[in-house]
Amino acid sequence: MSETVIREVAKDVWTFSRPFARYGVFPMGGRSTAIKLNDGGVWVLASTPLDAGTKAKINELGNVKYIINPDAVHHLFLPEFKRAYPDAKVIGVADTTQRMSDQTFPFDGLWGRDPPDTQYGFEGDIKHCYFSGFRNKDVAFLHVASKSLIEADLLLNLPATEQYSKSSRWIPQATLKPHSWAHQKVIQGISVDVAAMKRDARTVASWDFDRIIPCHGDVIERDGNKVWRDAYKFFID
Repeated sequence: MSETVIREVAKDVWTFSRPFARYGVFPMGGRSTAIKLNDGGVWVLASTPLDAGTKAKINELGNVKYIINPDAVHHLFLPEFKRAYPDAKVIGVADTTQRMSDQTFPFDGLWGRDPPDTQYGFEGDIKHCYFSGFRNKDVAFLHVASKSLIEADLLLNLPATEQYSKSSRWIPQATLKPHSWAHQKVIQGISVDVAAMKRDARTVASWDFDRIIPCHGDVIERDGNKVWRDAYKFFID
């Protein structure tokens, strides 16, 4: 039985949540997110395996136009997504290219290499903000219609209850909430440019969103903007 939990969290926004332990030890969970765009195409943040159930649901949504690599460390499943959807554009971060085993893997756009005002084609539906001051070079995304913030490592919401809900493996769950002192210290500790972090944290804080869809931990269904401001108050206040 598949361990992937497939769920429509908002109209045209689907999540694919499954177990993942960082370094094989720390249970953080993993999550991909697929969004059906207004033009009928599909945008996918690819962070989990393209198993049969995931692929069937994505195919049901429409033609995949964009495969998104949201930071330098969420790249393991890009090749299998690209093989399945060869016509899709792969948009990622420049630092990813140094980490992939296949140095010839084709990217159609790279945050951190392209001019900051580059438009990739999905901006009518989804805004993006590249965090150059974050160690993993994360990108935050706003799906305007559903008021959903989608991100990889910028904000965690552990334990990963949903992501382990279909797992037969018992793993002790860690707790790390966005408003906690520990979370704030983690974020500060993996920031490499405070001025850039202040700029980008404030940009995201200015967006209109209620929901946060993290790659790691449970979806935050309400008061997402306040949760973001609490997690990033060191950079916003």
